[in-house]
Amino acid sequence: MGACMALCSLASCASCLCGSAPCLLCGCCPSSNNSTITRLVFSFFLLLGTMVSVIMILPGMETQLRKIPGFCEGGSTIPGLENHVNCDVIVGYKSVYRMCFAMTCFFFLFAALMIRVRSSKDPRAALQNGFWFFKFLILIGITVGAFFIPDGTFHTVWFYFGVVGSFIFILIQLILLIDFAHSWNKGWVENAENSDNKCWFAGLMSFTFLHFALAITAVVLFYVYYTQPDDCTEHKVFISLNLIFCIIISVVSILPKIQEAQPHSGLLQASLISLYTMYVTWSAMTNNPNRNCNPSLLSLVSNVSSTEPSADPGQVQWWDAQGIVGLIIFLFCTLYASIRSSSNTQVNKLMQTEEGKGFGGEGVVGEDGILRAMDDEEENVSYSYSFFHFHLCLASLYIMMTLTNWLQPDTTTQTMQSRMPAVWVKMSSSWLGLGLYLWTLIAPLIFPDRDFN
Repeated sequence: MGACMALCSLASCASCLCGSAPCLLCGCCPSSNNSTITRLVFSFFLLLGTMVSVIMILPGMETQLRKIPGFCEGGSTIPGLENHVNCDVIVGYKSVYRMCFAMTCFFFLFAALMIRVRSSKDPRAALQNGFWFFKFLILIGITVGAFFIPDGTFHTVWFYFGVVGSFIFILIQLILLIDFAHSWNKGWVENAENSDNKCWFAGLMSFTFLHFALAITAVVLFYVYYTQPDDCTEHKVFISLNLIFCIIISVVSILPKIQEAQPHSGLLQASLISLYTMYVTWSAMTNNPNRNCNPSLLSLVSNVSSTEPSADPGQVQWWDAQGIVGLIIFLFCTLYASIRSSSNTQVNKLMQTEEGKGFGGEGVVGEDGILRAMDDEEENVSYSYSFFHFHLCLASLYIMMTLTNWLQPDTTTQTMQSRMPAVWVKMSSSWLGLGLYLWTLIAPLIFPDRDFN
């Protein structure tokens, strides 16, 4: 209910379209920084496109559309509509590819337009923070045009764009989780020290133990269900390597020299990163085309064999456990990126942001007595406009791959097939992500003359 109210509030804010910024000229938004409101509205555009994609890929949509007289090709005719709509394109994985293609182009366009915007005094900042009605029209126009793209090799080519973009986005997800863990640990430690309430320390220890317990449980389940005594060598290597890497980062995070250089570093961050790494490992293994090494979650629960191929190999079922967990993490990271305020210098440099006040701005009271969002970027932008749009661009590609379960289109059979490249992309991204977290720990020791406070 709270999420629905938040989306409704964003939609109401977006309806204030008569000025240069959504909440500077109308009182429909709560008190906050103008930069935060802008990021939330752009994120709402992305979530809106995601919801449309989910509806398009729901099972039975094509059957229902074909029941509409004269709507689909080959159906009953209505004057002016006969044979004009190809229902194979407006539903299923093809529709998801086209919808996400439109969102990717939309955000890439703004990423290019907003390069090197330094403050809200730049004329392009008005385009970033306002004109929402025209932005919405642009997104609709690109979406409509995307559905007229001929099939050909479009889906195959765009699949590889999705793989590369999703690889980078998974790394960004990990960076955001690192940032969230640092902020979480720092906030609770400061609360414990300022209030002398040991419950904060107990809470940190409890969540740390929970994360490690879940990660260890996941490793055991992986060995039991996703490996075979004489098969699944890749899975054995993946699980073992990531287990060793997680142990390494956990040990490094509590070394005395690391603690001296990074006072807020600890096991909470390492435990959260370890749990996320295990999720990525599981997500990678679920894309293995070898069904002996990749049992479905339903078969594990019901003890029904899933080695037989599906009756409809082209049917995409994103609503399995992997897809649902992926969407939840995506929603968290997208909304967190919109309201985040980090005090971690290294993470800010990686995300191209500055330390800010986050969602809780003071607001400005206008002449009519209405509290409006405060322009906090007159001197310097609080985040890179271009990088933020590039992040949403990558998020669009990640949504495309998640909803289609990372299956690769086959132009000869017109079906979706599992392929090993998706497995290697996810695993390599987990390794690179662990390397980035390790870098945030050891960088102050390698470069002692630089400020990493």
